[in-house]
Amino acid sequence: MRHRKAGFKLGRTRTHREAMLRNMAASLFEHGQIVTSVPKAKALQPFVEKIITKAKQGDLHSRRRVIQMLGRDRKAFEWLYVPKGADEATKQRVADQRERTEKFFDIPSDDQVERNRYGELRKAPRLVRHIFENVAPRFEDRQGGYTRIVRIGYHRLGDATEMCVIQFVGAEEGPEIGGAPSRRRRQADKRSAYNAKLRKDRGGDKQAATATAEPKAEESGEASES
Repeated sequence: MRHRKAGFKLGRTRTHREAMLRNMAASLFEHGQIVTSVPKAKALQPFVEKIITKAKQGDLHSRRRVIQMLGRDRKAFEWLYVPKGADEATKQRVADQRERTEKFFDIPSDDQVERNRYGELRKAPRLVRHIFENVAPRFEDRQGGYTRIVRIGYHRLGDATEMCVIQFVGAEEGPEIGGAPSRRRRQADKRSAYNAKLRKDRGGDKQAATATAEPKAEESGEASES
């Protein structure tokens, strides 16, 4: 029994669950939106929104609290790095990701991410600074509700878990959002189409009844004249 034990367990221990939520929050702050399962998104949403509410205060204590919630002040935007001599496919992939992310907030330039000759990340922007300078100011006039969950109508292979997109508000248009309608919308459309068909059939029956009634009235009039 789970008396007075609220929250999503997600089949993990406490430490594993905290690490997972921190990593997912870091990915969300880096990319603006991520695709995950619905239970994970519902568990991640309040965690991310509390971080943004702390970051909106902007003082030193809030910065320390955000670092504590994220576990550490990690390096971010590793995906911006484009190695020398990269092919056009790699450059285009980074450019497409930059275009999608810039719909949600400003991101640093490519020259701020560097690697050494062994491929290790040597220089990169800090995630907490990005949250305080780029993410929190966008929601300065908004009292909560910084993220939203959109079900994409896709079930994961293997366990058939329903997938969704969790993203920051402000960029509602996109390829993940403009897909198939929700199940509730499809049911409502079916009901509307069925009701329209019934009304059309009833209208046709009334017209047929009126058309058959007119000749009978003419015949009765002729019979009375005779």
